[in-house]
Amino acid sequence: MTYQELKSEEQQYVMQTYGRFPIALDHGQGAQLWDVEGKRYIDLASGIGVNCLGYNHPVLTHAIEEQIHKLMHVSNLFTTAPMVQTAKTLVEATGMGKVFFANSGAEANEGAIKLARKYSYDKYGKGRSKIITLWNSFHGRTVTTLKATGQARFHDYFFPFTEGFDYATAGDLDDLKSKIDDSTCAVMFELIQGEGGVLPQDPAFVQAVRELCTEKDLLLIVDEVQTGIGRTGSLFCFQQYGILPDVVTMAKGLGGGVPIGAVMAAKNCCDVLTPGTHATTFGGTPTVCAAANAVLSIVNDEKFLAEVREKGEYLKNAILSLGSPAIHGVRGKGLMLGIIVDEGQHSVFANKLIEHGVLVITAGKNAVRLLPPLTITYEELDEAIAIMKTVFCD
Repeated sequence: MTYQELKSEEQQYVMQTYGRFPIALDHGQGAQLWDVEGKRYIDLASGIGVNCLGYNHPVLTHAIEEQIHKLMHVSNLFTTAPMVQTAKTLVEATGMGKVFFANSGAEANEGAIKLARKYSYDKYGKGRSKIITLWNSFHGRTVTTLKATGQARFHDYFFPFTEGFDYATAGDLDDLKSKIDDSTCAVMFELIQGEGGVLPQDPAFVQAVRELCTEKDLLLIVDEVQTGIGRTGSLFCFQQYGILPDVVTMAKGLGGGVPIGAVMAAKNCCDVLTPGTHATTFGGTPTVCAAANAVLSIVNDEKFLAEVREKGEYLKNAILSLGSPAIHGVRGKGLMLGIIVDEGQHSVFANKLIEHGVLVITAGKNAVRLLPPLTITYEELDEAIAIMKTVFCD
């Protein structure tokens, strides 16, 4: 089918909840994609940071295919080797305690919220349930995680929202302290606000929040749904900030393309969720954990992570070297970067880049967001940069 034929049927049969770019993708290889009409693209979006190994990666596809022939799903009423191995790898790589598997980033964040509230309830009883997040944050699309998101535009339509959240300004420790009271149980934030505009947190602020949470026995929840699994040049971004969170959430890149999320808790709170207090039918199913193990076998390697950091610096410096007056800077870490343009122009540039064969997405009010597969080659980066020169400089 042509794009127009597919689009016509999509509009007829699919709820129109997305502002989709005007292409229909068909297949991919490495960091390259082809649409249904044969046009090739360099992918600097990777399914919003999901396809960390690109497309048709032999290790990942083999692991999934092999597991499908053994067990696709058996439910969490039984133990399976792929699930145990994924948890073991994550814990041993981070020094955390235990893992709960979910299906998405929003579901992982829901689990973290429940864990924090039960931790406080178990120790202090009722009344200590408020969680402080940051303005400009994004934590998911469920009714609860929308309320946890510190952006007013998400707090519409779906009333009543889950209560028990307050918001502080990123980098402002005094503002955060002013929001903490006897009803507070946790602080939750992203180390780089992805949807908010690719905004890295200040290390001094992060470390101060860690100390504050320890002092007041508040759980520190770090949302690594977008920054985790090698995206910023370390397995988890918190490892670059010199802290150990109480709870870490992840999703996106963990499965390399299959739906998976996880809540990882430190030893001080990893036994809070007991039988009957939290569950999910599909979380940690053998197929997705086989995929996660394949991803981790590649990404959880210092040489690989060093290459992510090097590619990120290469891409950042090459973009800045274009010397375009339209580009006001590049921010982020590793292969999670935002090209800063005039407010409202990020969508214009994103569409132009896609028209010229480079897939990107947007973030915040002024960032063209780049989340390429971590396996992207320098040749593919160079081709994308050449197209950027045409778009930003002509």
